[in-house]
Amino acid sequence: MTPASTAPMGDDDFEALDAILDDLRARGQAAPEWEFCEGFIAALICSRRAVPPEEYFPVLFGSEEAPEDEPAPNFADEAQASRFLALWTRRWSEVAAALDAQIESLDDEGAYAPEIVDLRGMVAMLPPEEREPLEGEPIPAFAQLWADGFMAAVECWPEDWAPPRDREQAQWVEECLDAIEA
Repeated sequence: MTPASTAPMGDDDFEALDAILDDLRARGQAAPEWEFCEGFIAALICSRRAVPPEEYFPVLFGSEEAPEDEPAPNFADEAQASRFLALWTRRWSEVAAALDAQIESLDDEGAYAPEIVDLRGMVAMLPPEEREPLEGEPIPAFAQLWADGFMAAVECWPEDWAPPRDREQAQWVEECLDAIEA
């Protein structure tokens, strides 16, 4: 996938992705939150093989029965589909470059910085009258949706995440996956 733009994604771009996903959910489609998608992308990039969009979009959007010539989901129109795919491809390229970069510390400009939201913090900052209806509702922990997305991809393609033959490497992979799952 080659993005049409190499400009870094900004807040407006992520808001556009969120709006498209919100629209899909409003029209009754299974569409995850963007943070889940972000983790899903990271896992697909880290996978042993390149999983093609026609294989992962139906899984991500819960429509295993999507027509072969049209990736899921069922967008409102061609403009919405084009916008989503352009933004998706840009973010995919950013994540791939960041995960491939040689970095010395997480402060490095090229380090991977997932697009995640502190939902619990946001709810805690709401005025009491807006927070009250949310009491008792489960609110994901920081980066939980990202981790859920990552692990969803791992679980959907377990053969691509089989442990390496080298015991030390296999233990390292298992520890990393356990940390993400936790």
